[in-house]
Amino acid sequence: MNQLIELKNLLSAFPRPRVVITTHHKPDADALGSSLGLLHFLIQLGVPAHVVSPTDYGDFLKWMPGEKEVVNFEKEKEKATALVAAADLIFCLDFNTLSRINLLGDMVANAKAKKILIDHHLEPEGFDDFRLWTTNASSTSELIFWMIELFNEVEKVNESIASCLYAGIMTDTASFKHNSTKPTTHRVAAKLLEKGAKPNRIHEAIYDNYSENRMRFIGYCLNEKMQILHDYRTALILVTAEELERFQIITGDTEGLVNYGLSITGIELSILVVDRTVARKMSFRSKSKFPANAFARKHFNGGGHFNAAGGESADDLQTIEKKLKHLLPEYIAYLN
Repeated sequence: MNQLIELKNLLSAFPRPRVVITTHHKPDADALGSSLGLLHFLIQLGVPAHVVSPTDYGDFLKWMPGEKEVVNFEKEKEKATALVAAADLIFCLDFNTLSRINLLGDMVANAKAKKILIDHHLEPEGFDDFRLWTTNASSTSELIFWMIELFNEVEKVNESIASCLYAGIMTDTASFKHNSTKPTTHRVAAKLLEKGAKPNRIHEAIYDNYSENRMRFIGYCLNEKMQILHDYRTALILVTAEELERFQIITGDTEGLVNYGLSITGIELSILVVDRTVARKMSFRSKSKFPANAFARKHFNGGGHFNAAGGESADDLQTIEKKLKHLLPEYIAYLN
């Protein structure tokens, strides 16, 4: 609370503060929604700001108000670099270590700006000067609303802010079904609806906006690629680089694929491994007892939430598959 009071004072300490908002690479709806929600809130306060993304993101997020103004570091490196270097304040949203923003990490670390971390992931790295952090929040978007409330500025929440933040909360809770969904989460969502968020339109924009290639790719993965490891109540999908090319998969097209395994009766753990050429990216989703974040952190250079985590490996898909099948017996107590 004291730090938020300091932060509010800091926003007014500069005659015209230069603010940058950034989030993790390949931003999802919570990352981009919290960033744009904060952007619109700062605008309401009369504080100019820019959102800088380390990479591109899925087309299903391009409906968000203000999205066209996002600076993609990969495409606009000079502009992004200049904005970070000149910033007085840098808001770091939905990530807890600078490695999550790729090449922007060193720039943010070396920038003269004060860094403000707003995040809900475990074990923040400690690069920040101010922090709104707790694992008790469903999402970073929920934390942005908490901040607005603590600033006593809820009356400034308009439809643009509400829509962006609602999208982040809805997706990070998997439509309010994860155990991170608390009574507070529903209360925040209700307030966002009162402020103009349209849940049917937001849901349609995110979940009913698949390309034909993406839909056929999902069907192919479920029919041809999914392995069910019955002894370990685990669903496993491994996707090759050639298959990504065959279906002309673009950023965002694999989003949500890992969740399908958990829809199968009796499955406790779902794993997706995608060959991104440079590295193999991994997603883990679990029910109840399986510690997805600890598993990812210990074995695959990753982390995340208890039931939703990610990792990566330099090994090829065949080696990763063997490693996973070797490790699962060690975790049988969590899967039964």
